Amino acid sequence: MSDRGGSKVAVITGATGGIGAEVARALSGAGYRLVLSGRSEEKLSVLASQLQTPFVIVAGDLQDAAIPKKLLSAALDSFGRCDVCFNNGGIIEVGSIETINIERVCEMVRVNIEAAFRVAYVFLKHFVQQKTGHLVNTSSVLGKKVRPTAGAYAATKYAIEALSEALRIELSRTDVQVSCIQPGLVRTGLHDRWEVHPAEAMKIAEPLTPADIARMVLFILEQPAHIRIPQLMIMPKGHEM
Repeated sequence: MSDRGGSKVAVITGATGGIGAEVARALSGAGYRLVLSGRSEEKLSVLASQLQTPFVIVAGDLQDAAIPKKLLSAALDSFGRCDVCFNNGGIIEVGSIETINIERVCEMVRVNIEAAFRVAYVFLKHFVQQKTGHLVNTSSVLGKKVRPTAGAYAATKYAIEALSEALRIELSRTDVQVSCIQPGLVRTGLHDRWEVHPAEAMKIAEPLTPADIARMVLFILEQPAHIRIPQLMIMPKGHEM
């Protein structure tokens, strides 16, 4: 679907479900035209059928180094602009020293760090060139404090935190913005393989929902240009740091 109107354009990675899909719905409701990315074209198509604004689907694995440039090209070719990148693709692998799957840990590092870094730099180079744009990275409260058995995952989010802060400082005197959201426990499909859901283990009766995070992402993007929100932590009731 193609449209060269005046509304803003956002690229969303990790849009097949959870936070990414809900952010897509929220931004579409706010008038954004969207480029949606994720591994499953079928899931992206289902999401796209629920949107109110024009969209483009780019299915693919973020471990493919060509994907970030494909996403930017899709936005420019279809809509003539790109204003926002929601850098959200990620996976989680946790476990004790004795049980953790090191191959899945290394895949997580490739997705959560290498791929996320590629996305960040591809889009920021474009934003710097056009002198405006907003990169929003998805981190976690575990990017601030580690938990037993979740050290490897937390390390990937510490990396996102460090990159986000360095890029924000580098661009602080420009109209290019970098924000980092830090959700607490969110009920998504990321925990489907877990024997005990973290909500039970942590005694959190009401985890956050993807819609909670989407409202906060939209809040960040709706601020006037002179207001910067480098970090936004979103916690459910009862979630201790």
